Amino acid sequence: GKRKNYFPWKLNRFVKNLMPDLVVISSLQFPLQVMQLRIYLGNSIKIFLQHHAEKPFSGIRKWIQHIGNRGADAFLFTSFETGASWVKSNNLDAINKIRELQEVSSFFYPTGQTEAREITKVNGSPAFIWVGRLDKNKDPLTAIRAFLLFTEINPRAKLYMIFQTIELLEEIKKLIPVNPAESSIILIGNIQHKDLSYWFNSADFYLSASHYEGSGTALCEAMSCGCIPIVTAIPSFKKIVGENGFFFEPGNAMSLLSVLEKSMQINPEEMKRKVLDHFKTELSFQSIAEKFQQLINSCN
Repeated sequence: GKRKNYFPWKLNRFVKNLMPDLVVISSLQFPLQVMQLRIYLGNSIKIFLQHHAEKPFSGIRKWIQHIGNRGADAFLFTSFETGASWVKSNNLDAINKIRELQEVSSFFYPTGQTEAREITKVNGSPAFIWVGRLDKNKDPLTAIRAFLLFTEINPRAKLYMIFQTIELLEEIKKLIPVNPAESSIILIGNIQHKDLSYWFNSADFYLSASHYEGSGTALCEAMSCGCIPIVTAIPSFKKIVGENGFFFEPGNAMSLLSVLEKSMQINPEEMKRKVLDHFKTELSFQSIAEKFQQLINSCN
């Protein structure tokens, strides 16, 4: 239901009657309910809490979060670094409960770029793609300022921006030429999710300027199509990308400009193969399932 249930007696009884080996709760924001569930289930059944981009509570809610979530056996984060910060701020009780597990994967797969571009009409050389909201956390303004400087020496490069919300759209329009034919930045707008595969396969690079992400759904989908990541050096992105992309300082357009220039010095086909190999071994559904099984075994 839409209302938060603080005392889910029926749900807890239902879960207990299933006689599970493990219960996974997809959030860290329900400490009161976790406490009740632990009482219902006893200590023999494992409880894992999975981080979903939420930020730690403050004030008295922080202490409730700390006490209530002590009943969990493990806390699953995309990045250990993110989980450790929750323990350091005393929102969670033990760093040895932090486990790394990628939160999302992708059903998309690489196809021919030529065929994809026939559908999307992408013609940048190289082509960069942005997928995300136009809000302060995603920080499209930093991305655009850096990209405009980049295209002064790489005039054939284009950035295609797909977005679901428009908070900063008017500010963006002030930065780019009114005539789309004159612009290196193409505002696409909203695209149905099933069609994003064509856009990822049309692009050479994926660009994100996020200041905070729990994982990175669009990043993962882009990598599943072979897009080379150029993203902020935040914990979740560093874990997802590894050594298969480029990182810049959040909010720093000059740092991004430097990375964009470095990206022109690589062999793109070789890097694309590395990205696809990394996705298969670290980010695919099969990889996540295998790692999840290992985590379950390690908590027995």
